[in-house]
Formats: sequence, C-alpha cells, structure tokens
Amino acid sequence: MSLRKQTFIQGAMILLAAGLLNRLLGFVPRIVLPRIIGAEGVGLVQLVYPFMIVILTIITGGLPLAVAKMVAEADSRGDTARTKRIVRLAMSLVVSASLAASAACLAMAEWISGAVMTDPRVHTAFLVMIPVLPMVAVSSVWRGYFQGKQNMLPTAFSSTTESIVRIVLTLALTTLLIPLGLEAAAAGAMGGMALGELAGLLVLWAQVRRDSRSSGRDEEKGDNPATAKGYPGSASTRSLSRGMLGIALPVTGSRLIGSLSYLFESILTTKSLVAAGLAVGVATAQYGALQGMVIPLLTLPGALTYSLAVSLVPALSDAAARGDWQGIQKRLHQSMRIAIVSGAPFVALLGLFAQPLCLLLYGDDSMAGMLRWLAPMAVFLYMQAPLQAALQALNRPGTALTNTFIGAVVKLILIVELASRPDWGISGAIAAIAVNMGLVTLLHWISVSRLTGFRLLPIDFLRVMSAVIVTGAIALWIWNTVSLSGSTIRLIASSGAGIMIYLLLLIWMKLIDRFDVERIPIIGRWFR
Repeated sequence: MSLRKQTFIQGAMILLAAGLLNRLLGFVPRIVLPRIIGAEGVGLVQLVYPFMIVILTIITGGLPLAVAKMVAEADSRGDTARTKRIVRLAMSLVVSASLAASAACLAMAEWISGAVMTDPRVHTAFLVMIPVLPMVAVSSVWRGYFQGKQNMLPTAFSSTTESIVRIVLTLALTTLLIPLGLEAAAAGAMGGMALGELAGLLVLWAQVRRDSRSSGRDEEKGDNPATAKGYPGSASTRSLSRGMLGIALPVTGSRLIGSLSYLFESILTTKSLVAAGLAVGVATAQYGALQGMVIPLLTLPGALTYSLAVSLVPALSDAAARGDWQGIQKRLHQSMRIAIVSGAPFVALLGLFAQPLCLLLYGDDSMAGMLRWLAPMAVFLYMQAPLQAALQALNRPGTALTNTFIGAVVKLILIVELASRPDWGISGAIAAIAVNMGLVTLLHWISVSRLTGFRLLPIDFLRVMSAVIVTGAIALWIWNTVSLSGSTIRLIASSGAGIMIYLLLLIWMKLIDRFDVERIPIIGRWFR
C-alpha cells in the first residue's frame, strides 16, 4: 500500500477512531489489574511509570511535532530529499539520546529504585522498563513523519496494535508471575508494556518499508517536483538541526512543565490535605480517586481533541508555507467547532449521571461529587489541544510554553492556598484544576486570535448550549421516569436517547451538515 494523504478532517477522524478505541481499551487494565495484583502491586507499577514518562519527555519531547511540521513543509514543495534528511537527522538524535538515557538508567537502577522511588521492590520493573525508551523514541519519529505526510493510518494502526498487545500481555504476564511475588508481577506488567511498544514499532516499520519502496519507484520515474521546479533541497545539517530543535525544545519544555506540574501537584495536594486535618491515608485515597478515576473519565473525549491537534499541525504548517491565511482560519474553525460540538454532550452526561457511572465502572460512587463539579470545565480542556497545536504550527511554541507555565503556577498556588483549608479540602484541589483548565485555554485563545484574527461566533456557543440543555433534560427525564430493570440499562438508555436527540438538534441547528458527515472515513460514503 503506497503512502496516501488524507484531508484534514479525514486524518482527524482516523485518529479519533483509533484514539477512542485505545482509550476504551485502556480502561480494561484499570479495572482488571488491581484485581490481580492488588493496590500494592499497582503502586509498584505507578512508581516506575511516571519516571519513564519524564525520561521519554526529555528524549523525544517535541521532536515528533517538529518532524511533522518540517516534513509537511517539505512535502508541500515536493522536496523528497529534504524529507529524508529530516527523518534521518531526527532518528539520529532520538536514538543517541535514548541509548544514553538507557545506559544511565541501567547504571543507576539500584540507586533510583531504593533512594528516588523509596521502594527497592520496583528494581526489577525498572530494569524491564529500560528497553521501552529506544523503542518509543524510534516510533515517535516515524509517527511524526507520517503525520507530516498527512497519512494518519499508520499512526492509528500502530497505536491500536500497541494498545491491544500491551493490555493482553500485561494481564497475562501479571497473572502468570503473581505466584512469584508482587515484584515479579509488577515487572510482568512493565514487560507487557514493553512488548506492546515493540508490536507498535513493527507496524510502523512495515509501513515505512512500503513507503520507501513507493518513493523509490517515483524517483526512478523522475517524479520529483522539487527538482523539476528548482526548489532548494541542500540545506546544511546544522541548519536543519537548528530548525528542528527550535521547534522541539519549547514543546519539550511545555511538556516537561506539564509532567513536573503533575509531580508537584501530587505532592502538594497530599500535603495540603494533611495540613487541612485529614489522615495521610485518607488524603492519598482522595487524591487517587481524583487523578486515577475522575480525570480519566473527563479526558475520554480527549481522543478527539488529540486527533484534531495531530492533524492540525501539518495542515496549518502547509497552509502557512503557502501564505494561505484564509485556509488557516478555516482549519481552526473546523477543529474548534468539532471539539466543542463533540465534547459538550459528554460534559452534560458526566455531570448528570456521575453517581451511577462511577458505581458502574468502579463499584464506588464516593468520587461522583468530584466528577460532577469538574465536568462543566472539561469543555475548556477539549478546546485546549487544537489551540495549542495551532500555536506550535504557526511557529509560536514559546507562547504555548508560557501559557502552560502560567496555568501550572496558578494551579499549584491555588492548591496550597485552598486545599490546606479545612473548609475546602479536596474541593480546593478540584477548584485549582478547574481554574487551570479555563485559564490555559483562555490564554491560548487570546494568543491564536492575535496571530490569525481567528474568531468563533457567539451564536455557535449559544446553539451548542441550547442543544446540550435539551439533551440533558431528556436524558434525565428518561432516567427518572422510564421503568427499566437495572441501573445499567437505564443509564445506557438515557445516555443513548440523549445522544440521538443531540445529533438531531445539531443537524436542525445546522451545526453539522451532510458535508461534515461525508468527510468521515467509511461512514461518509453513505451520505454522498
């Protein structure tokens, strides 16, 4: 299969389908794994996982985004030679960095396990984690390459394969190794993750080989527009490195801010709750419910915003390279409209049915209040990713970094000030997270508007809000009045009916039309 470029909406929808599937699959180990290895075993895995994320952020960071952007610009000129040089340079950078990081982790594994992570039992799991680093590094470059080519299928296939293999092998290995103790079971969980990454890498490698053969045939035919039109394709390696790092480093910094913010948030929230008078165990349990159960539900629709953001970067980079500002505004309007329209019903349903939903998923509804309070602010979270992607695509990654940093500082200050008060407690942490969602989105919006003159008509918000209110009212009426056996069936019926009414209202209010549906792969052919 040769490389095929999709439209912006098609690429977003392909990644949306894969993202939704992966997020749904991701709930399986969240529910099953604690039943196999218990909370203590999950704790050992969780000690290793955040450390791995920090290392991967340093190694890869914004490099996939830089590759996607630079490849999109080169591809818009048909400059195949420059595209190859970009990929080779990025690959040399991440392989070198990942091997150096792996060697450092191997040398310091015992010290990190005992001193930094405080529990020596994570040592085996930490060692199993090390091979993940170079595999993820290589995968990130190839995914950036395909995203720059605006071909989202390899990324979708790879991420879905990785998720399925990781989940199956994680559960299988932990079950097999639990008789040997929690340390071995935790290592089995990390081993499943490593083998999942390997499966995803192999899928990308197969697609890269097909693409290379296709490009080779085009070159033999002399089909190279860059050469024919006289485009400069001989930029120095130093020039490419400067351009690549100029994009990647601010994005890496922004993601590091997010990672460090999450780390400090966990420390400060627990300490503040203890200062408010809670026992350490209760404080840890409340924060665990917030970050381990509530936030994953809120971010489930984030699969769409991620797909929009990934597709938006090469689309805007391509348009900016051609000076097509009208096209930039069109893409921005598409992505923001889809993010708001698709995220709004989730906000309503999560807020209205927080208690039965938590009881169904976790067998515990003690965190339903947290979900109910945070749900209305989640719409800002869904808008945030496309806006940040727009800033990065328009060569303003530093602006995105600054906005993220400001939001993180405000959040941490509010956590310390509010969560430490006995009359606020965990509600103070919830308020701080909500303020962070709204503030960062607002700062991104202002920055994008200044750059592009982009505006979203208030009437669009009013229409969506009206549709959401009607949807919520009908869903709640069905929940309270229709006699169905079992709360699960009532929940499914109420939510399903609400979503159907919402879609009809969107069509009636002309927030979506037949042409929007036509752009969706597979489904769209039935509306043409």
